[in-house]
Amino acid sequence: MAAFLARRIAQGLAVVMLVATTVFFLIHAAPGDPFSASMENPGITEGVRAAWRHTYGLDQPIGEQYVHYVASVARGDLGFSFSLQRPVADALGSALPNTLLLMTVALAAGFFIGIVVAIAQVRRRGKPADHILGAISIFLFSVPDFWLAMLILVAFAYWLPLFPIGGSVDPVMHDMMGSGARALDRVRHIILPGLTLALLYFPLIARHQRAALLDAITADYITTGRAKGVSEAHLVNRHALRNALLPIVTILGVAFPALLTGAVFVENVFSWPGMGRLIVNAIGSRDYPLLTAAVLLGSMFVIVGSIGADVLYRALDPRLRDEL
Repeated sequence: MAAFLARRIAQGLAVVMLVATTVFFLIHAAPGDPFSASMENPGITEGVRAAWRHTYGLDQPIGEQYVHYVASVARGDLGFSFSLQRPVADALGSALPNTLLLMTVALAAGFFIGIVVAIAQVRRRGKPADHILGAISIFLFSVPDFWLAMLILVAFAYWLPLFPIGGSVDPVMHDMMGSGARALDRVRHIILPGLTLALLYFPLIARHQRAALLDAITADYITTGRAKGVSEAHLVNRHALRNALLPIVTILGVAFPALLTGAVFVENVFSWPGMGRLIVNAIGSRDYPLLTAAVLLGSMFVIVGSIGADVLYRALDPRLRDEL
C-alpha cells in the first residue's frame, strides 16, 4: 500500500510540474503582458509601465522568470496577483471553499440522480420509459453548460423568481441574519448552480451505471434469485446494484477534478465567487501568477482524484488488493 501510494504520488508530482511548466511558457508566449491594457490610458507613460514590469520581474529573460517561479512555488510562494493586488494564496484561499462546496453538492446530486435513473431504466429495460430516460440523458449530456445555466437562471430567477439571481449569499442582509437564516440563505443561492452542474454530469453517471447493471443482472446469482421467486426490483436494488457500483468509483475520481474546470461557465453565469470566476478574471487581465496557480491547483485535483479512485477501487474489489 505504501509503495503504491509513493509511486502514484511521485508520478502525480511529475505531471503537476509538467502542467505548470507548459502553462507558464504558453501564457508568456502570448502577445502583450498584464500591463499592456494600460496603454489605452494616456495618463500612464511608458516609463511607468516599464517600472511596473521591473517591479514584477517581467523585464527579465523568460528563462530567469521560470527559474524564479519554480523556486517560489517550491517555497510555497505562489506570487502576487496583479489584478487583485493581493497574494495569490489568499485569493485561492477565498475562492476554493466556495468551489468545493458547489462541487460537493453537484457531485452528490449528480450521482444520486444518475444512479436512480439507471435503476429505473434497467427495471424497465426495453420499455418506453427506458427510451425516454435515455433520450433525456443524451440531450442533457450534449447541451453546452453555459446554455443550460442561462436557461435555468432565466426560468427560476426571472420567469419564476423562486431563487436569487446570483452570488453565494445575500450581500446586504446575510450578515444581519441569524444562524438558521444564514444557512437557508446559502442553500437558496447554491440550488441553481448546483442543479445545473448535477444535470450536466448525471447523464454520464446514468449511462455507465445502466451498462454496469445490465451486465450484473446476467450473473448466475441473479438467475438463481429469479428462480427462487425474488422480485426484479429487489434483485436490481439490493444485489445487482451493489456489484455494479465499482465502475462509478472510477467516474468519481474523474468527475471530482473535472467539476473544478467545468464550473467555470456555471460560476460566471450565477456570479458564484469560486475558482471558475477567478480563472476567467485571471485570463482577462493576463494575471500570470494567479492563472498559473489556478491551473496548478486544478492539476493537483486531478492527481488526488485519480489516486483516491485507485485506492477506493482496490479497497472495494478484493481481486485487486494484491496490487496495492
